[in-house]
Amino acid sequence: MDTIFAVSSGALPAAIAVLRISGEKAFAAAQQMIGALPPARRAGVRRLRDPSDGGTLDDALVLCFPGPRTATGEDLVELHLHGGRAVVRAVEAVLAGMPGLRAAEAGEFTRRALLHGRLDLSEAEGLGDLLMAETEAQRRAAVRSAGGAVRRHAEAWAERLLAVAARIEAELDHGDEDDVAGDDPLPALRVQAEALAQDIMVVAMRPPVERLRDGLRVVLGGPPNAGKSTLFNALADRDAAIVSPIAGTTRDRIEVPVVRAGIAWLLIDTAGLAEATDDPIEAIGVERARSALAEADLLLWLGDDAPPAHPASLWIHARADAPERRAPRPEQIAISVQQGRGLELLWARMAEIATELLPPPDMVALNARQRHLCCTAAEALHRAALLDDSLLFAEEVRAARLAIDAITGRAGVEDVLDALFGRFCIGK
Repeated sequence: MDTIFAVSSGALPAAIAVLRISGEKAFAAAQQMIGALPPARRAGVRRLRDPSDGGTLDDALVLCFPGPRTATGEDLVELHLHGGRAVVRAVEAVLAGMPGLRAAEAGEFTRRALLHGRLDLSEAEGLGDLLMAETEAQRRAAVRSAGGAVRRHAEAWAERLLAVAARIEAELDHGDEDDVAGDDPLPALRVQAEALAQDIMVVAMRPPVERLRDGLRVVLGGPPNAGKSTLFNALADRDAAIVSPIAGTTRDRIEVPVVRAGIAWLLIDTAGLAEATDDPIEAIGVERARSALAEADLLLWLGDDAPPAHPASLWIHARADAPERRAPRPEQIAISVQQGRGLELLWARMAEIATELLPPPDMVALNARQRHLCCTAAEALHRAALLDDSLLFAEEVRAARLAIDAITGRAGVEDVLDALFGRFCIGK
């Protein structure tokens, strides 16, 4: 495996640039530039020189960390350089010229930490979310995941599964022996399997972490010329959508991310839901609008008729300042963008709904991959709880164990690693 290097600190120029070297040739590479290395885990000031001509590269603070007790599980060297671009480029050029060394790819340091057991897949996913966090709620959820909260749940489930699996395997392999023979263990194991399935589903059915990370999807829907785009621009606090008195101006969905009061939202403007149209482009827009409504976490309905059935919706009485508009109904929120009336109330009502849609701040939230694996394990255990055949029961328990192990990366996760670590910066 190549030895890799990259700047792991912030963007250049900066006061200090921390350049990390990880791999079996890390110490040898550092020795070529500085000579004697400082003692392990103790900082030392050294002059870095180009091995080819002895020219000075920089005076740097150097730290050496012998593996496996390092961030990556490998030998690791940190060069704390002066943070100028030319300085860093010169040191990187020298390292790149050494056999067996190359620049790291995005997320490669964390990937090596995963491969060497320094963290598990759920912790790596949490670290990725932490790097992308923009709100306090996102940060708290990511810190919990990166700190092993998901792993601890998975390990507790795996321990209970292992006990069930060991008992049923013992019955299958040695049920006729004196030290194992006795009452049929299957009825009790079926009860344990069902109880574990229910415990797993309690966590899996919590609001998903994607709502924190990507924002709650708020879709503005209603008939043509209902004032959706005007309200959309007011909520986005910019002219993101074209507004005109001509019905059907909005043809496609428009998305704008917004953070307000620590909550991330994804506002989505849609085409008016015309009952019939001869315009094929408008028909496509209407179909996309209906799809957006089906995917919405929260629907803001601007029609005069009651909103369609939806788990979370607010009925908006738009253009409340227009003289031809009737008085709003008690259940409607009256909005006048021109007068700035009703917007704060709308945001407040949206925030109230968000508390039900977002993961609780003191509980573990799962991402889509983890939630799918939890559901797979729970379904296998539900099936096992209905079986009278010990062999089939054991097979369902094995399937559940594989799914739980995949949460932390102990099984079947190669296909998700590239997508995960592609979100990381080069030096992470």
